[in-house]
Amino acid sequence: MTAAVTVDEALLGLKVTFLVLLYLFVWLVVRSATRGLSAGAPQESIILPASEASALRAAAGIQTGRVVVLASPALQAGTAIELTDSARVGRGAENMIRLDADTTVSSRHATLSRRADGLWVEDAGSTNGTFVNGARVTSARLLQPGDVIRIGHTDLLVEA
Repeated sequence: MTAAVTVDEALLGLKVTFLVLLYLFVWLVVRSATRGLSAGAPQESIILPASEASALRAAAGIQTGRVVVLASPALQAGTAIELTDSARVGRGAENMIRLDADTTVSSRHATLSRRADGLWVEDAGSTNGTFVNGARVTSARLLQPGDVIRIGHTDLLVEA
């Protein structure tokens, strides 16, 4: 009978040890998951005017590409479009530069990309093509200031 009590006591000790280790594990997981939450105040979103955003980009060394609308059935002539990364052009809602009123533009017509070496244009397999200074774009092409991009009936002048 003494041997049975010793086995029961040993099992009880193992159960208690298991529970202590389980609670210790859960505590460590919760502690590591919440470690960075109280580090500081949450970051607030701000909206900057275009002039301040341009000044911040220049100070940070971020270059932008700029195109100006010369003529378009969808955009107002003289509208300047700043490009910091890449922008798809087309009639679809997912495009940054939407040309809904231009019926000769494909849903996903072209992409204007700002890269380290300048502004690039690439046709996205459009039906009517993308043109730079009257020449059809067949592969990604580096643009120069003064180039005119023609997408459908829309002409964009590259400024920078």
